[in-house]
Amino acid sequence: MTESTPSAKPERSPSDRRKWFGLVVISIAVALIIVDSTIVNVAIPSIVDDLGISSTQVQWVQESYTLVFAALLIVFGTLADRFGRRRMLLIGVVVFGGASVFAAIAPTGDLLILSRVIQGVGGAMILPTTLSIINATFRGRDRAIAFAVWGSTIGGMVAVGPLLGGWLTTDFSWRWAFGINVPLGILIIVGLLLFVSESREPATDRIDVVGAVLSILTSASLVYGLIEGRSLGWWLTDNPLVIGDWTWPFTLSPVPVALMVTVVAGVAFVLWGRHRMRQGRSTIIAFSLFSLPSFRNGNIAALIVSLGEFGIILSLPIWLQFVLGYSALQTGLILLALAIGSFVASGFAGAFGNRVAPVLIVRVGIVAEIIGVAGIGLVVGPATEWFAIVPFLFVYGFGVGLATAQLTGVVLKDVPVEQSGQGSGTQSTARQIGSALGIAVLGTILFVSTASVLDGRLEDAGVPSAQRDALVTSVVDSSGAAIAGLDANPATATVAEDARIALSDGTRSAAFAAAGFLAVGFLATLSLGAGRREDREDEAGARADGTHSSETSDPAPRA
Repeated sequence: MTESTPSAKPERSPSDRRKWFGLVVISIAVALIIVDSTIVNVAIPSIVDDLGISSTQVQWVQESYTLVFAALLIVFGTLADRFGRRRMLLIGVVVFGGASVFAAIAPTGDLLILSRVIQGVGGAMILPTTLSIINATFRGRDRAIAFAVWGSTIGGMVAVGPLLGGWLTTDFSWRWAFGINVPLGILIIVGLLLFVSESREPATDRIDVVGAVLSILTSASLVYGLIEGRSLGWWLTDNPLVIGDWTWPFTLSPVPVALMVTVVAGVAFVLWGRHRMRQGRSTIIAFSLFSLPSFRNGNIAALIVSLGEFGIILSLPIWLQFVLGYSALQTGLILLALAIGSFVASGFAGAFGNRVAPVLIVRVGIVAEIIGVAGIGLVVGPATEWFAIVPFLFVYGFGVGLATAQLTGVVLKDVPVEQSGQGSGTQSTARQIGSALGIAVLGTILFVSTASVLDGRLEDAGVPSAQRDALVTSVVDSSGAAIAGLDANPATATVAEDARIALSDGTRSAAFAAAGFLAVGFLATLSLGAGRREDREDEAGARADGTHSSETSDPAPRA
């Protein structure tokens, strides 16, 4: 039965509205996992007081989530294409919400760490699947807006997390930092069932189990090595690795061992994947995607940009709280300027995304990030006022909102819909590896610079070597938390002032290093071409009618 064009247009309107309502739901799902990755940082002191966990357990409360999350992104992105994108997202939200309940009621540090591991599994189901759904749902001019909303949500939630965590921890309990995920999870599940349709690709082969294992091993060992290098030692063991009653017995640090596993497993993963590809069988990563210049070069650029993008978020809360003396809630309010800038970028990208090539928006965003981060480095000091840093945080957040969203769109724009999950998982993994590398490198710069400056100032003041080493170690190992105790003792008050100056210098060095990495990321975007617009309106119109290759089934009920 053939319908005229005028009558067909109104009938597509409800579907269009459902599509945009679905984007809101997807954005809330992204916000859920991004907030959780940052909200815990400000809750840690309260967790330590309540559960009495050790410093090793503190690390694992923060890092177990990141490790599992990064290791499983590619695998779950691929499984989402096969078994259903909405289904995978629903399962991820249920797993994440259930783990949040166990985290909120955890009576011991070990059970809290286990809950965080399970949260990482749920998060890895959510992130690449949200990208895959956007890639399968939006085309042409709508895609620029959709990716702008998705990217700005990530940039904004990085700043909202500390604010929300500070408020919940200060006015209620650290347990609500996890408990708040439950009502949000219920809201997401209802929204997915109402506004997001199921889509999947026909299964042509069995899942590549060997490739999945090698992928997990490669990602997990790499992220573990990058995270633990500063604390355990990059070559020789600085601090022993302790797991239960077992202690790492070798002089050689476990970090180079982990990185060697990365190399071996990574090479085996590529060789195995190419072997299956020659046989015409399915692979965890569609290696053919790397023949697409936008995908290959875009992932390289995304990794480098991520290296400088979020590493600075590690040092700023430390500096704001332990040098300037702000509370967790006040620190969150200051960082809110970053979130506001990111959300403003969403409107900017929506207004200009259809008239300006996405790669040009990416470059404008990276330049804004460089200006913001470098500006932060210029004004950082032991007597800096909050209003001096807020404008640069806004500019930085504006750049993150532009670059994160549009770079994702550039990476995935030529990826076939049937390979959306694989492409999204690969892109997300590149970002996670870049972020982990950024935290490792910028964290090392922060604390090495702080230790060097403090040691030099104490030496100039005539402090004996043994006492100097003890003071430097206490400040660095506590990430600056020892400064308050030094300041409270009249005998060490001058040392506290030296420590504030040293930590400010370390923060400045980390900011300038982040700006340098972002500059390299800007140069990497030059490989993406001159910014010629690829998605034309005629293609968008054709795709909007459902002519893409994705098999859509089990439509969600209308609202």
